[in-house]
Amino acid sequence: MNSLQRILAIFLKELRQLARDKPTFGMVVMVPLIQLLLFGYAINTDVRHLPVAVVDHAANSGSRAMVAAVQASQVANVVRYEHSIPEAEEIMRRGDIRAILIIPRDFEQRMARKEIAAQWLVDGSDPMISSAIKHLANMPASAMPGFYSQPEPPLFEITLYYNPEQRAVVNIVPGLVGVILTMTMIMFTSAALVRERERGNLELLITTPVKPVELMIGKIVPYIFIGLLQVGIILTLGYLIFSVPIDGSIVQILLATLLFIAASLTMGLIISTLATTQLQSMQMTVFILLPSILLSGFMFPFEGMPKAAQWLAELLPATHYMRLMRGIVLRGASISHMWMDVIALAVFTLLGIWVAAMRFKKTLD
Repeated sequence: MNSLQRILAIFLKELRQLARDKPTFGMVVMVPLIQLLLFGYAINTDVRHLPVAVVDHAANSGSRAMVAAVQASQVANVVRYEHSIPEAEEIMRRGDIRAILIIPRDFEQRMARKEIAAQWLVDGSDPMISSAIKHLANMPASAMPGFYSQPEPPLFEITLYYNPEQRAVVNIVPGLVGVILTMTMIMFTSAALVRERERGNLELLITTPVKPVELMIGKIVPYIFIGLLQVGIILTLGYLIFSVPIDGSIVQILLATLLFIAASLTMGLIISTLATTQLQSMQMTVFILLPSILLSGFMFPFEGMPKAAQWLAELLPATHYMRLMRGIVLRGASISHMWMDVIALAVFTLLGIWVAAMRFKKTLD
C-alpha cells in the first residue's frame, strides 16, 4: 500500500508539473492536432488545377473546344496563352507553369485522320505532376463538342522535360536539402539563447555593451558555414550516387542557400527567445518542422493542396527554397526569374531578426 501511495504521489506531481509547463502541455495537444489537420485536410495526392500555358497555332473553334475540355477536366488550369513554343518553355523553366499545351495548325485535319491532335510539354521533375498530365492523354474525343462522333484515338503526345525517366530521386534530392537545412538550422539556433540562460551566461551578456541585434547576428553566422557544408554534401552525393543533374549555376545555388539559411536561423532565434528550456526549444522545432516538410512541396505537389493550406505554406521559408532549388538545380533557372521567392526569404530574414531582437530586449527587462 505504501508503494502505491508513493507511486500515486509521483504521478500527481508529474501531472502538476506538466500543467505548469504550458509550452510542453501545448505541444502535447497541438502536435497531434496539427498532424491530423495536415494529413486529413491539406495533404492531397490527387493533383488538380495545374497552371499550364497554351500555344494555339490553330486558333479556331476546334482548338478552343479542346482547351475548354482540358479546363473542364480540372487537372489543368490555363493561366497563359503564348505565341511561340520557346516563350512558353522559358516560362515553364521559371516555374510559373507546369506544362504547355501545343495545338498545331492542322489540328482539325489530324482529328479527322484519327491522328494525335496536340502535344503536351510537361515539367517532369515531379513525377506526380507528369502523371496527372498523362491522364489527360486518355481524354476521349467525345469530351469535345463537335467531335463527339469521332473514334477514340489518343489525343495528345506527352514530352517530359527535366526528368524524362521520371526518377523520383531527381525531385527528392534538391528538396531534401531544404528539409535537412530546416531541421538542423532551426534546431541549432533554437537552443542558442536557452543554453546561455541555463548555463548562467545570459547575465554576463546583459552586462556587456553587445546590442540585441549584434547578439542575434553573432549567433547565426557560425551556423551558416555548417549549412553550406551540408548542402555541398547532399548535392555532391546526389550527383555521384544517384546521377541527379545539376543544370543551374553553383553561384545561384549558393545565393539561394544563403538566403534560406539566414531565414531558418532567424526562425530558430525566435524560438530560442520563446522557450525557457532546451526541451521546449526542441518541441517548438518539431512544431515548425512538420508543416515545413508537409506543406512545402517536398512530399506532395503544392498545387494539390487546398487554397488555405497554400496560403499557410507561403509563410514558410522552406516553400520558397524548394522552388528555388528545384528551379535552379533541375530546370537551370535563374533566381532573378524567381524574384518573388527571393524577396519572401529576404523579408522573412529581416523580420525574424527584428522580432528576435525585440524578444531578447524584452527578456533583458
